[in-house]
Amino acid sequence: MQRGAIALVSTVSLALCLLGDVRGQGRSGLASSSDGEFFFSRLAYSDAGGRRWSSWLTDYPEAEIHLLQGLSRLTRIETGASGVQVSLEDDELMNYPWLYAVEVGRWSLSEAEAARLREYLMRGGFLMVDDFWGTYEWAIFLESMKRVFPDRPILEISEADELLHVLYDLDQRIQIPGVNYIYRGVTWQRDGYTPHWRGIYDDQGRLMVAINFNMDMGDAWEHADNPAYPNPMTALAYRFAVNYVIYSMTH
Repeated sequence: MQRGAIALVSTVSLALCLLGDVRGQGRSGLASSSDGEFFFSRLAYSDAGGRRWSSWLTDYPEAEIHLLQGLSRLTRIETGASGVQVSLEDDELMNYPWLYAVEVGRWSLSEAEAARLREYLMRGGFLMVDDFWGTYEWAIFLESMKRVFPDRPILEISEADELLHVLYDLDQRIQIPGVNYIYRGVTWQRDGYTPHWRGIYDDQGRLMVAINFNMDMGDAWEHADNPAYPNPMTALAYRFAVNYVIYSMTH
C-alpha cells in the first residue's frame, strides 16, 4: 500500500459530496448515507441471447459478498452490507458512481439504454466491464458501446494512468482467469489469449469506462476462499478492484 494511502481513502466521503451530478438526492427507495458510502452496484442489461438465466447475474451474489468484505478490510471505505442491482432505466442509476457489468460479450443495449448510459458516464459515473473473451464477444460488446459513444476511441490504459496508481501501483498485467482454470489449467477462454486493460475517457482525461477484456475478475473475487484458485491472481484482482473503486469515487 502506498504512503499516504489512508489520507487518500479518507477523501472518499468528500468526493461523494462533490459528485452531485451523479448522486441522486431526495429520491424514494435509495439507501441512506448511514448504510455506507460505497455500494456494489451491478448493471442489469438487456441480454442479446435471450437466455432464461441473465448473463448480468453471473457470479451473483458471491462476487459482491467477497469484494465488499475485501474493501472493508483493505480500505476505510464504508461499504453497504450487500450489493444492489440497477438497470439503465432506473431512477436510482444516478445514485451510484460505480457500475459493474459482467459478461458484456452478451449484452445488447437499445438506443434508449445507450443514451442513458452515456448520460450517466458524462455526468461523472464510472463503468467497469468484465468477463468477456475473444474476438466474437469483443464485437458484440463493441456494437453496443458504439451506440453509447460513437466517436470516442477505446484506448489501451497506459502504465502511467492514474487508475493504476491511485492506491496500489499495479505494474502486473497477468491474465486473471475464470474458475475453469481450476479444472483445465489454462487462463484463457475461446481465442482470448492476451489480456487487455482498455478504457474510454472524457474530454478532461477522466476514465469513464474500464474494460477488462480476456479476463475474469469476478471469478477471482467469488473464489477468493477457494484454495484451488490461485491466490496471486485473487490478490491482484482485489488490488485492481480497490483502485477502480477509489478512482471512481474521487474523480
